[in-house]
Amino acid sequence: MANNAPSAINAALPNPKQDMADLDRLEHRRFALRYALDEIATLGPSIDPPKATEERAEASAVLDEEATRILCAPEVGALLNRLESNSGIIGETRAAQVKILKRDRSSLVDVPADERAAFCRLAVEANDVWRRAKAANDWASFEPYLDRLVAARVRMANAMNPDADPYDVWLDQYEHGTNRAFYDPFFEQVKKCVVPLLAECMAAPRKPNHRVVDGTFDERRQWDLARDLMHLEGVDTDALWLGSTEHPYTGGPSIGFVAIATHVYPENVLSNVFSMLHEGGHAMYEQSVDPEYRFTSLKGGTSSGMHEAQSRFFENYVGRSEAFSEPLARLLAKHFPGQLGRMTAHQLYMAENCAEPGLIRCDADELTYPLHILVRYEIEQLLFSGEAKAADVPGLWADRYREYLGVEVPTDTEGALQDTHWSDGDFAYFPTYALGSAFGAQFKAAMVRQGVDFDGCCAAGNLAPIREWLRANIWHWGRAKDSAQLIRMACGEDFEPRYYTDYLVEKFSDIYGLAR
Repeated sequence: MANNAPSAINAALPNPKQDMADLDRLEHRRFALRYALDEIATLGPSIDPPKATEERAEASAVLDEEATRILCAPEVGALLNRLESNSGIIGETRAAQVKILKRDRSSLVDVPADERAAFCRLAVEANDVWRRAKAANDWASFEPYLDRLVAARVRMANAMNPDADPYDVWLDQYEHGTNRAFYDPFFEQVKKCVVPLLAECMAAPRKPNHRVVDGTFDERRQWDLARDLMHLEGVDTDALWLGSTEHPYTGGPSIGFVAIATHVYPENVLSNVFSMLHEGGHAMYEQSVDPEYRFTSLKGGTSSGMHEAQSRFFENYVGRSEAFSEPLARLLAKHFPGQLGRMTAHQLYMAENCAEPGLIRCDADELTYPLHILVRYEIEQLLFSGEAKAADVPGLWADRYREYLGVEVPTDTEGALQDTHWSDGDFAYFPTYALGSAFGAQFKAAMVRQGVDFDGCCAAGNLAPIREWLRANIWHWGRAKDSAQLIRMACGEDFEPRYYTDYLVEKFSDIYGLAR
């Protein structure tokens, strides 16, 4: 065991072969610690009893502290520098490992260990408080935790990069190379498209409706439906744990162990459908990373934006497509023959694509969804700049939902308490949902240009060619390549948001009979 410890790394050793062996030992040790930490984080919220929260928080903090201590050791910094200087002889994979480890280390090395440990404990406790607060419509109980979480993230950002705006620091953490200067024009372009398009849809004489899928749907049958959706989508069920939770998520410690946690609502069968397709996109990304990366820092998705590109791709570009409504209608009829057995594919397509301003982000239609993200993006900036405190959030939330979506927010459960992200300290994550949607539109256009019969695959319920394009161009690379590199490789061009806005205009103009 002593030979695997960071202290065994000889900072003066000039031998690249020995350095590579030390890198492998470092990665393997960190893998084991991250495996334990990720398994706790993945399964704990779903299976732990309420009284386990404090112990889970403590275990998480200790494991995180140890993983950080190992990576931030001075001799590890020297090792990574030596390997970087020998990048020409260590091979492409190890060079990518060094790049990612140095990036990960730079986000940790200047943050005091006690600060990180305290944040880890706080986030577990805050998440538990949030769950109870959401159920009870009790913003006041969560409010002090939100202020503490924001303050902690600001302190950490200042330690990581004292010359940068704290919110920009976290935007970059979730999507490398981004900041508000990147996101502001992106959201402005999306807003200029979506707001008038939504108004036109609301005023159009032709209006689809979702009455065909209204009703009460047995929960046990919905769970059977969820499992069939995984098979239809292509998730490897031999590398999957499926469970129940308040807020759907995908996690897991390894390529061979990915978890989907979701929920079913008796009054909303489509919520289950699109949650499963969304989370399945995340799961397939994690399961499809190059096996060579299993025990290294290259395991997993390269960024939150690229991860959300996969989930939003299968939820929307596949799941809500007209072509896929054929196999999806058949699957729904199989599980609910009495209620949905006579529903046509066209009726389902119309039902799942109603542009209907609402309160809940996770159940939002494809057109209004980015407006939900815009609300959160704007509020997060106010919190990080000190222009707003947690006590102001429900009012800010209500004002923006009234302005952007034209809806009144009746409760905090349906408002600022609906999402889990802030309780985990995941500020600056929300913008990646909209960014991922835009990535996905560009991927769809590229795969069609390159010969994938997208609509034919969806209509046949055979998604293998679509999955294989994503596997070869995106999933295989794990964290070895950044989003910008992957987009250039896969699409032959840099990121271009117009694919997203053009897609929305074309799709919803057709559905609502708008002149173009």
